Amino acid sequence: MIGPAPVLAAIVGLFHVSAYVFIRGRAGARLPLLIVAAILGAWAGDAVGARMAIDPVRMGEFHLISASVVAWLGIGLVAILAVLVPERRERAAGNRISTVMTRSAGLSDAGSEGSAPTTERSAVPASGAEPKTQSPA
Repeated sequence: MIGPAPVLAAIVGLFHVSAYVFIRGRAGARLPLLIVAAILGAWAGDAVGARMAIDPVRMGEFHLISASVVAWLGIGLVAILAVLVPERRERAAGNRISTVMTRSAGLSDAGSEGSAPTTERSAVPASGAEPKTQSPA
């Protein structure tokens, strides 16, 4: 038989995560971690409140104040870790390719603009590496 503590801890944890998301405006991909931390924190807070026996607000045998405080500590821990851990950068689907046509440096401006040979640069990676120069065949 399941006792009331895990069920009430889940209710209290979900309530406090909802309050956190309402205050912050968004939680992003860390929402499952917030929910787990708040529920485990509320459950642990109930156990701490039972040991200390100083919680004036109780629901039956569930210590609501200590459960709420430790649930917020769990939420704060996840929020701090989210700031400290760097975000993953998505890999590009492929290298971006751009083609640039420029005039050859060795020719004079005497000829018409359309008849001057050009140098084609292509396959410029997005990383900013130097482009490969290909001469026309």
